[in-house]
Amino acid sequence: MKVEQISIFLENKPGTLENATRTLRDAGINIRALSLADTSDFGVLRLIVNDVEKAKQVLKEAGFTVGRTSVVAVLVPDRPGGLHGILEVLSREKINVEYMYAFVERSGENAIIIFRFNMTDRAIEVLQKSGFNVLPGEKVYSL
Repeated sequence: MKVEQISIFLENKPGTLENATRTLRDAGINIRALSLADTSDFGVLRLIVNDVEKAKQVLKEAGFTVGRTSVVAVLVPDRPGGLHGILEVLSREKINVEYMYAFVERSGENAIIIFRFNMTDRAIEVLQKSGFNVLPGEKVYSL
C-alpha cells in the first residue's frame, strides 16, 4: 500500500523548475501530484508520476539529483474535519507526520493526501484498522 515518490533537488534559480518539467514532458511522464519546498539555495520537488522508473532515469540523464521515497496515499472525504480524523488516529498511536501534500480527485468528492511518516508500515496498519482507505500505488499513478 505504499506509493513511490521521486524527489528532485533543484538549484533555486530561474529556469531550473521549468527544465525539470520539460524533461518529464519530453519523456511522456505525467505528473499526478507535486509539492515544492525551498530554502535560499535549493528546492525539493516531490512528485507522484505515472512512471517512476522512467522519470528517475530521464531526470538523472538530464543531470538532476533524484531520490526515491515511499509515501502513503489516503483517500479522505473532501469535507471539514476529513484531515483531522486521520491526524487524530495517528497522534493517538504516536506516529509522526514528517510532511504531507494533497490533491482533489477529478470527481471532487474526495481528496487524496500524500503522507511521509516516521513509521510507514505502522501508519498503514493503524489507518486501515481505523477504516481509512489507503490507496495502492497503481491506483494513484493512474488517477
